[in-house]
Amino acid sequence: MFSARTAWDRTPNLLSARLEMLERRGGSPLDLTVTSPAECGLAQDEAWLRAVLASQPLGAYAPEPLGQRVARQALARDLTRLGAHLEPGQLVLSASTSEAYSWLFALLCDADDSVLVPAPSYPLLPYLAELSSVELRAFPLPEDPLGSLDLDGLEAVADESTRAVVLVSPANPTGWLLAEPDQARLDALCARRGWALIVDEVFVEFPRRGRPARSSAARPAEALTFVLQGLSKSLGLPGWKLAWTAVLGPAPERDEALARMELIADTHLSVAAPAQRALQDLLAGAAAWRARVGLRLDQNARLLQDARPADAVWDVMPSAGGWTAVLRLPHTADEIEVCLALLEAGVQVQPGHFYDFPRGRWLILSLLPPPARFAEGVERLSRTLDRLFPRR
Repeated sequence: MFSARTAWDRTPNLLSARLEMLERRGGSPLDLTVTSPAECGLAQDEAWLRAVLASQPLGAYAPEPLGQRVARQALARDLTRLGAHLEPGQLVLSASTSEAYSWLFALLCDADDSVLVPAPSYPLLPYLAELSSVELRAFPLPEDPLGSLDLDGLEAVADESTRAVVLVSPANPTGWLLAEPDQARLDALCARRGWALIVDEVFVEFPRRGRPARSSAARPAEALTFVLQGLSKSLGLPGWKLAWTAVLGPAPERDEALARMELIADTHLSVAAPAQRALQDLLAGAAAWRARVGLRLDQNARLLQDARPADAVWDVMPSAGGWTAVLRLPHTADEIEVCLALLEAGVQVQPGHFYDFPRGRWLILSLLPPPARFAEGVERLSRTLDRLFPRR
């Protein structure tokens, strides 16, 4: 009765089962995995949001498949902050970047075609690919957040079924950043091989190390290129269900892609009209909120570094952007056993294999929790890792 592509294993994993048991006992650990700004005391101002909606005609409905032109005009103006100079006609609105991925897989791939994706990366991508009957083939990201891509290694996992390359920049969860020289080399490779390039930059507004925020849409593209972003991360408004895709590349391929995407979008018309009408005001008022988030990320990153003893055998990996931190454990570590020990110590983190790290020695933490809670959590984490892995 049901499709094979939705026959996922829904058995709770060991960590979920242990967490449920602890919560039944009344011992909920400090959650260092939460990535919802609203749950971390970083919600947008409710009065401001109400005022933004109050100025819009909420009952009117005049659908435009690619998105209301006034919204795309406002978005094109705002993206100049990130170095992108686009025409409104190059922008396609969707309800989420997840929906945009589905549209792009439908646009670019027939059943059983392949797409190259980075590892580590989003746990969501395999589900989106299976729903589109697309095969994912992984290529490794550099451990250095500013390291160069191994394009030979990337090309080695491709074959005649490959239709596109996906990159996330800043990468989730590693914080690796697609630098302009790498983008130019990858763009040339995709153009030569006839592949599309998809750059997911939902965390582009949150660079680290004092780097300026810059969009991958800021440079001309030789290959057909799609750059994804949305309100979920850039304004902390996932419930407003509005994302966008910038379409770049040679005019014939770009225009054909836009024409086909218009038909795809017209079958869904998924973006709420009030969110589109409010977009100009939302974008205008976003800077203060992003500054608050940036301060939180910097503060918690320092707290994590300070919690690590100088002679510890575990490391905090460097990052160039995003909302997460990655810890590297000794080679002898079993990350599941470590996560279970941390749950017993009252702190919840994620094992790296949830994000397609090589299984064994990686832990993932969110940098968004309130600093007092985060400081207590990383203190428990440090004490537990000290016990499991004695210092040098």
